[in-house]
Amino acid sequence: MTQLNTPYPATAYLTGFLREQGFDVVQRDLAIELLLTLLTPEGLEQILDVVEIHYADFEDDELPDVIYQFMAEFEQYQLCVGPVIRFLQGKDPSLALRIVSRRFLPEGPSFEGLAGLEEATGDILRWAFGDLGTQDKAKHLATLFIDDLVQVISQGVDVNFEISRYGESLAASNPTFDNLHETLQGPVGLVEANLNALVLRHLQEVKPDVLGITIPFPGNMLGALQIAKACRAHSPNTKIVFGGGYVNTELRSLKDPRIFDYVDFIMLDDGERPLLTLFEHLAGKLDKEDLHRTYYRQDSLVCFQQQSQATDIPHKDIGTPVYDGLPLDSYLSLCEMLNPMHRIWSDGRWNKLTMAHGCYWTQCSFCDIGLDYIGRYDEAGAEIIVERIEKLINETGQTGFHFVDEAAPPKVMFAMARKLIEKGLTITWWGNIRFEKTFSPERCQLLADSGCVAVSGGLEVASDRLLRLMKKGVTVDQVARVTKAFSDAGILVHAYLMYGFPTQTETETIESLEYVRQLMMHQCIHSAYWHRFSATIHSPVGQQPEQFGVTLHPPANATFANNDIEFTDPVTADHEMLGRGLKKSLYNYMHGLGYEQPVAFWFEKKLKPPSVNGDFIQKALLRTEKVQRVVPIKPTV
Repeated sequence: MTQLNTPYPATAYLTGFLREQGFDVVQRDLAIELLLTLLTPEGLEQILDVVEIHYADFEDDELPDVIYQFMAEFEQYQLCVGPVIRFLQGKDPSLALRIVSRRFLPEGPSFEGLAGLEEATGDILRWAFGDLGTQDKAKHLATLFIDDLVQVISQGVDVNFEISRYGESLAASNPTFDNLHETLQGPVGLVEANLNALVLRHLQEVKPDVLGITIPFPGNMLGALQIAKACRAHSPNTKIVFGGGYVNTELRSLKDPRIFDYVDFIMLDDGERPLLTLFEHLAGKLDKEDLHRTYYRQDSLVCFQQQSQATDIPHKDIGTPVYDGLPLDSYLSLCEMLNPMHRIWSDGRWNKLTMAHGCYWTQCSFCDIGLDYIGRYDEAGAEIIVERIEKLINETGQTGFHFVDEAAPPKVMFAMARKLIEKGLTITWWGNIRFEKTFSPERCQLLADSGCVAVSGGLEVASDRLLRLMKKGVTVDQVARVTKAFSDAGILVHAYLMYGFPTQTETETIESLEYVRQLMMHQCIHSAYWHRFSATIHSPVGQQPEQFGVTLHPPANATFANNDIEFTDPVTADHEMLGRGLKKSLYNYMHGLGYEQPVAFWFEKKLKPPSVNGDFIQKALLRTEKVQRVVPIKPTV
């Protein structure tokens, strides 16, 4: 599973490109199909059968809360699941009135967070949605209902099942293929059986010569292998190809031949050129030795071929994504958190586009800048991007766009905004950026006028010393002014945050939180997320650890996934404890709570208060205003 509200874009990109090359291509989203198969009255009946067997020897007071609730109120769950799915698909909006009554849906453990927030606010739903926000209020309650059912499946049916991270622990930086192989060779459970049925149906309908499966994240690997396994059993002559973000980062030193029991070819980086080369090989025009960025098995050994003379398709020539074959009316718009910025990832149907391939900055020391998807920068230009926008509107009827760049280039953003305004195109769009000082208040307003409603970007450690060490190219002072410019233009701002960077002390972590508290209190950023730093073999930290004062401990004899590396930091800090406090504080801030508390309040042990001035961000914003007041304005003639 990746997203439930919109298709992951990789198959749409490749379908559009390959059709332009004259190939007969169809695409399917088995993730959303699988979920919609399980979350039906009939699917819940199957789930209940498995749960009752699994917990047959348990007393009621021994059952997990979500399992007890599901079994005790099964008839109501079964009654509600169909209408709730239709409501979240936008097909039955009148159901909102019943949902917000709080007497229609059974409320399991996922609803407990509401009770805690209500203690702090009095009425958290009214705080979030007001008196007339019935649809959004119902969407949040319906999402909690879905979360409870997903917990039932993961705790009672398949421990690997999650909405967005199915089987993640089996694949994430696993140096050997053993765990995945054992799971695949084990008994077929309910989830896999339903997935197999979907695979068989599509194989019979399409009869593909080649089956390509994109694997963007570790949590997609188990599902991809199960699909491939089913294809092997039912259509042994179909060639199976893996690619995607997980492959590109984790499997670059693949040595275990057992994975080729399930797949024929595994491709690295952009798929367009390797697929064209593969198709020539399958047509008998090229030998295997002429394949490009492709793994395969030969004589029980893993082979890898890369042709130095083969060039990638320029970004301007990859064409427009095509969504034909994906069930656009079946995706679920969810409201997982009561925060207007945070919900955008799971709410709404977004057409996905990319302004440029790679990142124009390529310096951040925590990032995989050595890999193609980051390091090879290639932009298409605003004219082409706007043409693709128009084509997608005509195909899908949807005017929402999410630009999934590593960091959208500002000059292309500004040029695109002007063209959208000139052409009178009304769209709603958002994307990922760097908090560059080039985003002045005037330019932020330009973006807003063109339809930009949100941006996300990396503030990371919120410490000037560490920002310099990681070559982020920004300062906290600068981020405050840039994010405020976006916010004042009516654009929501999300910040990616990081803790545990090499040599980061506990004091620096606390000070970072104080900066974040002030930024959120002054409405510079509206939501954020803390990530624990992880050293990867493709980043500058992984390549030159001595420059960051750490010692790496790479896994011995890694034959499968190889990306994250354990390391020793000379600066000791309890990052587990710090992480819990950081996330707890941020959860409260995103609900408008806890700003008055000193940041040390959120942690389990007594910590030294930060030395950051309580008005640091306020002064940074005032400095901006003073600069703006002295800028000469040309008289109107």
